[in-house]
This record gives sequence, structure tokens and C-alpha cells, in this order.
Amino acid sequence: MSRRRQTPWIHRNSRYLIGAIAILGAINTGYITITKLLGGETACPTSGCEQVLSSDYAYVFGIPLSVFGLLAYIAMAALAFIPLAVNPEEKKELHTSLNNWSWLAMFAGSTAMLVFSGYLMYIMATKFVAVYGPASVCIYCIGSAILATTLFVLTLIGRAWEDVGQLVLTFFLVSMVVLIGALGVYADDEVASDANSNTPGQAGPVITTTSGSAEIALAKHLKEVGAKMYGAFWCPHCHDQKQFFGRQAFQEITYVECDPNGKNAQPSTCQAANVTGYPTWEINGKLYPGTQTLEQLADESGYQGPRNFQTRLGG
Repeated sequence: MSRRRQTPWIHRNSRYLIGAIAILGAINTGYITITKLLGGETACPTSGCEQVLSSDYAYVFGIPLSVFGLLAYIAMAALAFIPLAVNPEEKKELHTSLNNWSWLAMFAGSTAMLVFSGYLMYIMATKFVAVYGPASVCIYCIGSAILATTLFVLTLIGRAWEDVGQLVLTFFLVSMVVLIGALGVYADDEVASDANSNTPGQAGPVITTTSGSAEIALAKHLKEVGAKMYGAFWCPHCHDQKQFFGRQAFQEITYVECDPNGKNAQPSTCQAANVTGYPTWEINGKLYPGTQTLEQLADESGYQGPRNFQTRLGG
């Protein structure tokens, strides 16, 4: 009399584990989503979370990337739990169909999440950590990448796959689609980062924050009244000032590079204006040294537009 082969523990519990991990991912991305939609800042031990999550890379078609992550985790949780709600003894065919279909869907979904998370880790390492140092690490992004990797591993080992070739084909097809899509979505950001690469002189770090309508309105007002910002490419406080405006808004600002080694340097203009430190603002013939909040710039320039600015000094 032969003994019945016992189902491995991981196969019996994999759906529960996948569902639990997906719920953790939904909590992580849900917190980011709510914070972004309410205009707040994420709690983080470093400045990296807000720096990364406020950059253009954190938005797709103007929508926070965390929204798509939240939907992906919710979908994974649903795929994991729905077949468990069907009694295999009462509805055997339906249960078998849901079980097989959901496993393949979970594998494809976790593959997409794994590949896209890997691409985002590459972006964070090359565009933020390599430029600004370890303090620009986003713990929420790393956490999501770890959860996505865990989901992929669990879907891979969570059942006895009969058709390995189907898995390999699915992995490569999904990976190609995700990578091509990611490169297409972020192509404009790469072009913007390299737009002035052929201009002589050194440039400071790339502005990573996204401008709101209030920032853009203030920047246009400052340009209209003839305000100028004097700075140097190597100056961290100058970069902070640029970050307050965001990439789109700062393009409207009249910026004067004071270091002779910087791009479009105008050191003689800075000397003529009696600029002694960076950044320094010249508004209506008066100099304002040091990093200014957007509220201060609005007051100093007589700005009358909206003031729902997304960034604050020290924020």
C-alpha cells in the first residue's frame, strides 16, 4: 500500500503568504499615495524620500507612481485570495480554472513588478545616490522593491509548475514590455537632464522636484518684474533654492551663474551687482542674500497670485 505524497508546506500556504505580502505593499504605496494627494510629506529619516518622491520620476502622465503601485499590490492580493473563496469540493472545475489562471496572472504580475522595481532602483542609484549621496535613498522605494522581489519568488516556488517553458516565455515577454514601456515613459526626463550637456562649463545637480501651478506662477511673476537669482553650480544652497521651485518653474527664473567654470558664466555681472554670497536674489533693485522661501520671494516681489506652494524651507 503506497503512502500518499504530502503537499509541501510552501505550496499549501503560498497564496496566504502572497496575499499578506501584497497587503504590506498596498499599505506602503497607499501611504505614499495619500500623502501625495493631500499635499503632505512622507515621514522619513533622510531627505531622500521626499527628494525622490517629488521628482519627475515619481510621476507618470502627471499621476503619482505610487497610485499604480497601489493598484498592482491590490491586484496581486485579489489574485491570491479569490480562488480560496471557492469550495473545490462543490465547484471543482471553477476552482481548478481560477487556480491555474490566477497563478499565471500572479507570475506575470510579479514579473512586471520585479522588473519595473529594478529599473527604479537603477534610477535611484544613478540619478540620486550617485549625485547627492546616501542621504538621497528612499526607504519606501527600497521597501517596495523588496516586497516585489518577494512576491516574484513566492509565485515561482509557491506551486509545482508543469510547463516551465511557459514560465520562461512569460518572463521574457513581460520583461521586454515593461522595460520598453519604462524607457518610453521616462525618455523626456532623460532628454531634459541632458539638454544642456553640450554647453561649455560645469552644471550643478539636476533639479528633481516637480513644479506646481503656484510655483510656476510665482516664477513667471519674478521674471516679469526683472528679478534675478545669482548663484554658483557647486553651491548646495543654490540647488535647494532651485528645488523649491521645481524643474518646470525654475526654467522661468532669470539665473546668473557667478562661477567662471559654470555654464553660461557671468562673473562680471555678479561683481557689478556686488554679490558676495550664494544664492543672492536681486528684486526691485534690492539684494536678498541666502536661500529664500517661496513665501518670502512672493512678499519681496509683490506677488499676488496663488500661494499653495508644495515646498518649504527645511521641508
